[in-house]
Amino acid sequence: MTIQWFPGHMAKARREVTEKLKLVDVIFELVDARIPYSSSNPMLEEIIHQKRRVIILNKADTADEKVTQEWIDHFAERGLPAVAVNAQEGKGMHKIERAAEALMAEKFERQRSRGMKPRAIRAMILGIPNVGKSTLINRLVKKNIAKTGNKPGVTKAQQWIKVGKTLELLDTPGILWPKFEDQRVGYKLALTGAIKDDLLHMEDIAGFGLRFLEEHYPEKLHHWLQIEALPEETTEVLAMIAERRGIYDRYRDPDYSRAAELLVREMRQEKMGRVSFDFPSDLIVEDDEDGREASDN
Repeated sequence: MTIQWFPGHMAKARREVTEKLKLVDVIFELVDARIPYSSSNPMLEEIIHQKRRVIILNKADTADEKVTQEWIDHFAERGLPAVAVNAQEGKGMHKIERAAEALMAEKFERQRSRGMKPRAIRAMILGIPNVGKSTLINRLVKKNIAKTGNKPGVTKAQQWIKVGKTLELLDTPGILWPKFEDQRVGYKLALTGAIKDDLLHMEDIAGFGLRFLEEHYPEKLHHWLQIEALPEETTEVLAMIAERRGIYDRYRDPDYSRAAELLVREMRQEKMGRVSFDFPSDLIVEDDEDGREASDN
């Protein structure tokens, strides 16, 4: 299965982001803590150029804590400050403004030395769909200003939002990239809900998730499914789930499609516990078309 998704409003959003860059001091790049690599838009480097950037790993409560710290260390080695937050519960919000202030400290000190009073930091929030941008903004401003939703593509336009007296945010729609060079990236985005479900073949997504968990989190997977070993064929797992949950078609045969939807939904709901689907230790450098590092997963 080939996964692609680049709605027209995303192309427009990219143009608008490029036009607004000169107005901001800092870029807040929001990624899903479970997939910091896969949820980072490779077009971002060419869009933002040399702008200061803070990586915000959202939904940190759903990711493997050890792996999340490895990602924070990985970004730090590249000179990129990174913070882990849980916007849904408002945890770690203070880290974001502190990171932005640290990036702007030298510039603001120069302004003070010239007798200038530093203005509020202007930041642009960028991220792919469904990583929680609107929820993050609402937590920062402590109001339901930004529209939220549990499906990708909710934010469709840009808006400036004040956070106290020290920070101003420019919200933007989520932007995916036109083509996934590595289809595993597409599978991980689909598995974590960044791509609309009606564009997906759920049995393929469920199969990918099962094999990944079997390789990296076998004990959690076996405990979740109450099995000693994962069957070789995905259809065997789907049939087992269908039998256990009473998911049948009109002929009383196992409904593989609905069973796959259930599996994927429960993976997203962390029914097997906190897991990560990207690991910094697996990154290698490849001379691919976009020059992006590629994952071995």
